[in-house]
Amino acid sequence: MAKSNVAEANSLPTDILGLGFELWHLGAETQAVIAMRVMGMGGLWRVDPLENSRMVFEKPVSFAAATTAAVTAASLGKRPDQVMSAATETLREKTHSNAQRLGKAGARTLLG
Repeated sequence: MAKSNVAEANSLPTDILGLGFELWHLGAETQAVIAMRVMGMGGLWRVDPLENSRMVFEKPVSFAAATTAAVTAASLGKRPDQVMSAATETLREKTHSNAQRLGKAGARTLLG
């Protein structure tokens, strides 16, 4: 049993570094999605006509899922970085899919 504790203790710095990268990715994707949606509101980016509604209605569902993931991890006795990682991974699923979807639409040009 002592070996598993040693292995877990040794993985902590890399887990924290990985969490830092996940948080950075979350921030970058979030900013990209915001930029594309704002440009869509201004007519500079192609977006679905229901994008503004989607933007509002997805937030409570995404944050509830992230909270559930974090509470589940905490109730299983996970370390604080693992709890944060569980929430971050859940939010990243949404930001990543939004960034991919909006990015494919592309910018509007003078030709349409």
